[in-house]
Amino acid sequence: MPVRERILVAAGDLFHKQGIRGVGVEAIAEAAGTNKMTLYRYFDSKDELIAEWVRGMIAHKEDEWSDLTANHHGDPQGLLQDWSRRTAAKLEVLEERGSALGNALAELPDPEHPARRVIQEYKAREHKRIVRLCKAAGFQNPDLAANLFWMLLEGAHSCVQCVGMRKFGEHLVQLVDLMVENARQQERAPYPTAL
Repeated sequence: MPVRERILVAAGDLFHKQGIRGVGVEAIAEAAGTNKMTLYRYFDSKDELIAEWVRGMIAHKEDEWSDLTANHHGDPQGLLQDWSRRTAAKLEVLEERGSALGNALAELPDPEHPARRVIQEYKAREHKRIVRLCKAAGFQNPDLAANLFWMLLEGAHSCVQCVGMRKFGEHLVQLVDLMVENARQQERAPYPTAL
């Protein structure tokens, strides 16, 4: 594995286990099998390393959206249902330590931190994507539907210890299924019904 990738993998593992603030550059370099000087050749600062780590996670999430879109071309309702199931499966895994992006936001309160800006821009794009999908899926109030999904997800990320991520994931799947079924019934109804 190239040195730059080793550094990112080591940093991600340490950030996830110990928190961003709890990990120094020396520990990252050591875990990557290199030294601080080499690390700084690839990343100008720890903040830039954190931002690049976040970009990598977001790129992976964007790839998942591309896969969902390809698998459900012309079927926004099916896409939303598949998305809810994939998200629920990921939430089960997050019960131990929570969301890496959510944890990063909590540890990086400075609104000008480069990683925080990357995360916030991604979250804004993802919310807009969900609104567009809810419109395409035929929900009568797509903004409300998207916000319900979004609040459930954000609540799950913030509430690892209360009832567990698995329960939130199950509820997300149920909510999406109910709303999709409601939209399908409205499509079949001879007269539109207001909700």
